[in-house]
Amino acid sequence: MPQDKKEFALSDFKPYDLSKEEEYMNSAQLDHFRSILSNWRQELMEEVDRTKVHMQTELNNYADPNDRASQEEEFSLELRTRDRERKLLKKISKTIDLINKGDYGFCEACGVEIGIRRLEARPTADLCIDCKTLAEIKEKQLGV
Repeated sequence: MPQDKKEFALSDFKPYDLSKEEEYMNSAQLDHFRSILSNWRQELMEEVDRTKVHMQTELNNYADPNDRASQEEEFSLELRTRDRERKLLKKISKTIDLINKGDYGFCEACGVEIGIRRLEARPTADLCIDCKTLAEIKEKQLGV
């Protein structure tokens, strides 16, 4: 997608202008988050393409074992990063599905509103701040 067509790329994100009487998760808000998530997904996919090209063009069979090890470590780090992004892409797709179903923006644990600003900070959030805090405390206690 050409740079000039992006509405809410992560690099030029604009917060939602919330009015006092506005209903939570109305169509304008849902469009705002759908756009953020779609552009985020697009940027991640472009990064996957860049990685593929980089790994194909930079693949050298170095004679020096240290050079070869450095290249393998660089590729390994890049692949681990792409694997994390692959998982994030799945979460983004799941979140876009929630938007399309009209279930976005509400805590999966207790059902309260997650909040516009929290969702702008983490568009894939599925827990309110209280439930997320409790979940993190439980994780620490259980050593997960």
